[in-house]
Amino acid sequence: MMQINEAHSKILAVIQRRGPCLPIHFAKELNLSTLFISAFLSELVDDKKIKISSLKVGGSPVYFLAGQESKVEDFYNYMHPKEAEAFLLLKERKIIKDREQEPAIRVALRLIKDFSFGFMVDNELYWRFHDTIEDDARNKVLSWKFKPEVKQEIKEPETPKKSEPIIEIANSPKLEIKEVIQGKKPVAKKLKENNFETIKTFENPLVIPEKIKEIKVRPKSSFVIKATEYIEKIGLKIIEEKEYKNKELLCITEIKSQLGSIHFYTLAKDKKSISESDFIALLSNAQKIPLPAFLLYTGSISKKASEYLKKYSSILKAKKIEL
Repeated sequence: MMQINEAHSKILAVIQRRGPCLPIHFAKELNLSTLFISAFLSELVDDKKIKISSLKVGGSPVYFLAGQESKVEDFYNYMHPKEAEAFLLLKERKIIKDREQEPAIRVALRLIKDFSFGFMVDNELYWRFHDTIEDDARNKVLSWKFKPEVKQEIKEPETPKKSEPIIEIANSPKLEIKEVIQGKKPVAKKLKENNFETIKTFENPLVIPEKIKEIKVRPKSSFVIKATEYIEKIGLKIIEEKEYKNKELLCITEIKSQLGSIHFYTLAKDKKSISESDFIALLSNAQKIPLPAFLLYTGSISKKASEYLKKYSSILKAKKIEL
């Protein structure tokens, strides 16, 4: 059996050589089970000899050394599409203002904790990319806020003065006769406030306005209620309820482990026999996020379904519900 110190040294050597790694990489290199590898990695994280990512690849975090943060970026394609979009946006701009982003991006910025770091300036939240120093980011934001605005003066066109006719009278001193225009009052100019015109919204008479549909909340079936209770009973926590039917409950669950929180794309299904196609559909939807899949079932699993489950056992789990 490999000694603990020897295992630690070999794990560190693997990360130094390969860069950020997943537990399966260490298991192959050291020829050990993932159970032992997970324990060794947990000890190294506790001793602050290695770092662990918030980003998950198939439910597993990435392990890396201090100074290898930029290499963790290579795993960004495993993120949820919106998180990847937020990552690329922040990487390009380096600093962005939270309030100016769309809601989905604002949520994503809070989730990509390996790359996105928040800071406050004058009670406004900003985000900086991981390779941007906070002091530099603050100075940059302050330079934006106190940049002098160049105001363009708008000069009123000068009204040409009307020449006053001079009538000369023979053999007499020149008399100036000022022309007086009566009956007309000076017209005051109407100034457009802030140089903006009010634009009326065009209402198309051919468009029939949509009626607001009333969303009806369906009552949960006894199976859904029992499945929810069972999920909590086995140590999982429902963090997002996707949808439910009479005989199905789809949700995102979380379980705490020594390596941190692990999320599962979970389906509880009341069905006599689970087929291979049930597993294929579940795993396909889970990998779009991506997350490992977890099926809770009441009946039995077909032979083909069992073979499929065994083939993808690292990212697909199943357990019979005991209601």
